Amino acid sequence: MYRDLMMTAAVLGCIATGASAETLRYATARDVYGLDPHAVTDSFTNIFTHHIYEPLVRYDADMTVEPALATSWEVIEPARVRFTLREGVTFHGGETFDAADVQVSLMRAVDPKSPLRGNLPGLKAVEIVDDLTVDLVLEGPAPLLNNYLTNIFILDSGWLEEHGATTPIDASQGEEGYTTNNANGTGPFRLESRRPDALNVLVVNEDWWDTPQHNLTRIEHSPIGSDATRVAALLSGEIDLIEPAPLQDAARIEAAEGVRMLENPGLRSIMMGINMGDSLVDGDVEGNPLKDLRVRQALYHAINMDLIRDRIMRGKSRVTGSLIAPQVTGYSEAMDERLPYDPEKARALLAEAGYPDGFAFNLNCPNDRYVNDEAICQAMAAMMAQAGFKPRLLAEPRQIHFQKVDNREVDVFMLGWATLPMLDGFSVLSAMLATPEGEYGTFTPAGYANPRVDELTRGVAVELDPEKRLSMMQEALMLAHEDVAWLPLHQQPLSWAVRDSVEIPQAADDLVRLWYARIQN
Repeated sequence: MYRDLMMTAAVLGCIATGASAETLRYATARDVYGLDPHAVTDSFTNIFTHHIYEPLVRYDADMTVEPALATSWEVIEPARVRFTLREGVTFHGGETFDAADVQVSLMRAVDPKSPLRGNLPGLKAVEIVDDLTVDLVLEGPAPLLNNYLTNIFILDSGWLEEHGATTPIDASQGEEGYTTNNANGTGPFRLESRRPDALNVLVVNEDWWDTPQHNLTRIEHSPIGSDATRVAALLSGEIDLIEPAPLQDAARIEAAEGVRMLENPGLRSIMMGINMGDSLVDGDVEGNPLKDLRVRQALYHAINMDLIRDRIMRGKSRVTGSLIAPQVTGYSEAMDERLPYDPEKARALLAEAGYPDGFAFNLNCPNDRYVNDEAICQAMAAMMAQAGFKPRLLAEPRQIHFQKVDNREVDVFMLGWATLPMLDGFSVLSAMLATPEGEYGTFTPAGYANPRVDELTRGVAVELDPEKRLSMMQEALMLAHEDVAWLPLHQQPLSWAVRDSVEIPQAADDLVRLWYARIQN
């Protein structure tokens, strides 16, 4: 803690020196995983790199898809979509943007080694028609193609080859490469410098093809892990925007002069995954009791989410029984019904399943990723114990936590999902409920498989009729709901704080888009 505070103080001193009216000083609870836009699925890292890199199409401030590096597109055949590329775009290094960059970048993103491959399912090839035209060849009709493409950024093909970076890296596994700390995009800002875990500096791209809506000349991003230090930096004027703003400090921030809170309902659903493989990772009984539906139901009955909302989340979260938020396509009120908090029912179900004395398992949680993640898990561990379970809480930094999740080295584990980039229930079906195969099932808990869910998921992927597609999606999500494939907790609130001089929209996906920010003098 002392080292963290000393490092943060040094960073803040650096930030405060030489800041101008157009410099936005921005602090978050953690650093990005790196600057390679194809190396991680982490939404915070991806939105930061979006300031440097751009996709073919993008979301505007109202979350509507609009042209970006592509100016238009048309379906040539059900499985072939043609994109016309924007003329006159250059990379920060001076290279001309063309079809070869799109081909190399998209195929890099779906490389079998890329953790981002599940974010562009069904892409078979990118064929160059001419320098400013490409065809995306798909496995079949793709109703969400443009939604997916909002999160797939384009790099310069020659730059990648020059630096031996045409093959993607997996930052979640600790891999690094030239693209981890270096960048060359077409976006509104370019990289000036990066000091991991200390300071990332972006400066405005004067040659950007678009008309800026921001008035920034410089962005200075500092990771500040301590909530107290982050808030103090805002209140002292050393920082202009913090994300997240700790819920416990909201009243204090609102009462302070010159700063304000930005709070809105969020899309990110927080849930617990459940290992349903043949054995527990760290248990004290043979086999895996969590494969039994009654045991999973018992876990569900053990959790008092109303108490967690009121005490830990300061009344600002939305308790849910659904894996997707109400704003997301595919949501229904039926899937939002929770099993009631009932520890006695939990004990009875445990006994009925053959575990009257409970059993031990690991409860894996990050301690630096979601709003109050460790505190939530501490509360749940106590509740589970009261209901007859024997959880061993392992609260660890996000990188360690997600390595274990990726490697299926977890029993009951926390995950947050905002259905990005598609804002559609298919995101959950394809990544978290489908039996792992190819780009499907990237986060599906070990051992979970429902053939009907798989059938419906693959149907949803290609169904172009909106009503049929919605019906199929809701049926699949309800089946998973009845299976207790995941244990839903809540949709966490958006919680930022800014100086009064900063104007910035706050979208429901909780992503900070500084190309819409303005500083008023």
